Amino acid sequence: MPLEAPLAPAAERAAELSARYRHHSATDVLAHALNDPQVGRIAMVSSFGAQSVALLHMMSVIDRSIPVIFLQTQMLFAETLGYQTQVSKALGLSDVRVIEPDRTELFLRDPDGDLHIGNPDACCALRKVEPLEDALHPFDAWITGRKRFHGGQRVDLEFFEADGEGRIKVNPLAHWTRDDVADYMINNRLPKHPLVAQGYPSLGCAPCTTKVETGEDERSGRWRGQQKRECGIHFAGGRPVRRPNAA
Repeated sequence: MPLEAPLAPAAERAAELSARYRHHSATDVLAHALNDPQVGRIAMVSSFGAQSVALLHMMSVIDRSIPVIFLQTQMLFAETLGYQTQVSKALGLSDVRVIEPDRTELFLRDPDGDLHIGNPDACCALRKVEPLEDALHPFDAWITGRKRFHGGQRVDLEFFEADGEGRIKVNPLAHWTRDDVADYMINNRLPKHPLVAQGYPSLGCAPCTTKVETGEDERSGRWRGQQKRECGIHFAGGRPVRRPNAA
């Protein structure tokens, strides 16, 4: 059996794929991403947060066997853990991979569970970035639920973008609005995260997430009072630098 040809560099592939599917719908982008040879081995990374079920459902209609990586940071809301189980079962997802931080590293670097207070970036690296690096090691691409309306670094988001030199990120919902997500969830009768009704439109780890007041940006409850806006798994420009893909 002949060996598969190596994939082109991530930046080259992302640019070509973005140009090819620029005017396609979110469903088309996702369907093509799951089957396009230029994308390669792919997984979805989901927080099972406030808006996650829309993209999870969209993928389940196409292929329920695609790996779904869920980062169990050991600091999530109990409601998020219950929601993850509920949604996975309801959608029939057959390969949900619950990834946890390394126990030895937790003991060495955050023995009292308070690293997030003095150094939230280090806490995110320990509990999210590093475990995700390991989980994504076998894959050439990963699917995210990021959208332009989230603002910040996401306002110019494309369907495909480079993630280091060897891996790409796929953002099928990049152009969706808040109303698009809500309509999709209503039309497909998808369950809402139980904390949304309590004032949490964007959810992360419990110690670093607060309720959002009327008129505030929906991500204002994440790391409130700090300059921090991202956990780190979506940083560009080599921070963090991911390892080359597995052979």
